[in-house]
Amino acid sequence: MKHLLLASLLGSAIALSTSAMAADTDLKTLEAAAKAEGAVNSVGMPDDWANWKGTWTDLTAKYGLVHMDTDMSSAQEVAKFDAEKDNASADIGDVGAAFGPIAVAKGVTQPYKPSTWAQVPEWAKDKDGHWALAYTGTIAFIVNKKLLHGSDVPTKWADLKNGKYKVTIGDVSTAAQAANGVLAAAISMKGDETNLAPGLQLFTELAKQKRLGINNPSIQSMEKGEVEVGVVWDFNGLSYKAKMSNPDDYVVLIPSDGSVISGYTTIINKYAKHPNAAKLAREYIFSDAGQINLAKGNARPIRAEHLTLPPDVQAKLLPNEQYKNVTPIKDAAAWEQTSKALPQLWNEQVIVEMQ
Repeated sequence: MKHLLLASLLGSAIALSTSAMAADTDLKTLEAAAKAEGAVNSVGMPDDWANWKGTWTDLTAKYGLVHMDTDMSSAQEVAKFDAEKDNASADIGDVGAAFGPIAVAKGVTQPYKPSTWAQVPEWAKDKDGHWALAYTGTIAFIVNKKLLHGSDVPTKWADLKNGKYKVTIGDVSTAAQAANGVLAAAISMKGDETNLAPGLQLFTELAKQKRLGINNPSIQSMEKGEVEVGVVWDFNGLSYKAKMSNPDDYVVLIPSDGSVISGYTTIINKYAKHPNAAKLAREYIFSDAGQINLAKGNARPIRAEHLTLPPDVQAKLLPNEQYKNVTPIKDAAAWEQTSKALPQLWNEQVIVEMQ
């Protein structure tokens, strides 16, 4: 029996070793193919968003890849892949979570699973490898403590009902951040992507109290003192705070009674002229170094719980424990329908109270 057990253990060890060697060989092959292509062209991945600059600099230094980006919206990226087809000028793009499945449905993507695939949560990836969130966005509050006139800093959605401060969410008809803010509020009060009524009721009440702002929170409006409590993606809030003339006046936090977590995914163009360079870019983005680069840009890496970030980089992010009550969108099709209906509901229930 001992011999059989030893043979079994040895067999398992050899299989694991062979698997690791095969993966390593595959990566070496990919690196060589990417170097031969010599370039990678991206869309929607500019230097100053989520510190993409750090990743492009590394890919150039390590593999000699010449890089060029054209910034555009998620919808424009998918449309570009579809329109150009074999005349592709883009190899890889970065789009909001909702656009990953849209791109796949249009047939404009090709799959690639990075070697850290197992550490990406199931909700955050396509089973076939066509898309996977590299970093997340969670709806948060950014609070100007200096403007709250002695009020306590709100730490949950329920606190907003009884405050004296103005809550600024933005335009739900044009900003995904604002629409997700309504969803996050709904989730905190037992709603979900099929039922936004609790969130709408909260903002209707704020509108009745003349405590609702519908301009998108921005550095400019915060610096002018126009935003007391802003509803923003966590990475936007952290970036805004870092750029303020008095950062200590602001606090960014995830509401403790619930929020929605989403994020951004790379999509590799089915028609890419540099497909191996695009796949290598995704591989690097999901590596420890690539994930740390994203964190340096205030974006919470998808592998945050499997990663030890340098202390100075971790300090740029919120603590992991703040994310314990966040919920991913479970029914993307339902949210697509509900979010389309939201602007009209918002006008009928909320905006009418502001007039």
